[in-house]
Amino acid sequence: MPDIHIRRAQTFDAGAMAALLNAIIEKGGTTAFSAAVTGDALRDWMARDGDIWHVAELDGEILGFQWIGPREKLPPEACDIATFVALGKHGLGVGSRLFEATRAAARSDGYAWINATIMAYNEGGLAYYGSRGFEDWKHADGRIWKRCPL
Repeated sequence: MPDIHIRRAQTFDAGAMAALLNAIIEKGGTTAFSAAVTGDALRDWMARDGDIWHVAELDGEILGFQWIGPREKLPPEACDIATFVALGKHGLGVGSRLFEATRAAARSDGYAWINATIMAYNEGGLAYYGSRGFEDWKHADGRIWKRCPL
């Protein structure tokens, strides 16, 4: 397995993260995002109070990123999660390594559980979160809501 480094995302990562996400959006089929994002938009998201972002990198290349944060649709003891791994970089342990760091950060911030809202057609996302111990707790509007206790 390659030596993938996990660290907190910084605002200077936003451009590379946007490029990674835009490639996923353009391919389609795995995200609810339908319009391209900009580095500026991601910098704004990263500045939201309570959000925690991590990146996975190898030799300076961002292979994926993940974030958690509070959301109005969830109780205060829960946070929401989003995960994106670069096209062609699945199976290297990127998602697993990101989740280790994210789970530790969620526990440290006092969350009791993590919510993942996944499009029902996103088989890869459903498998990823399922393999991390997330269990279905709600189905609505073509989405499956999964929760993972901490």
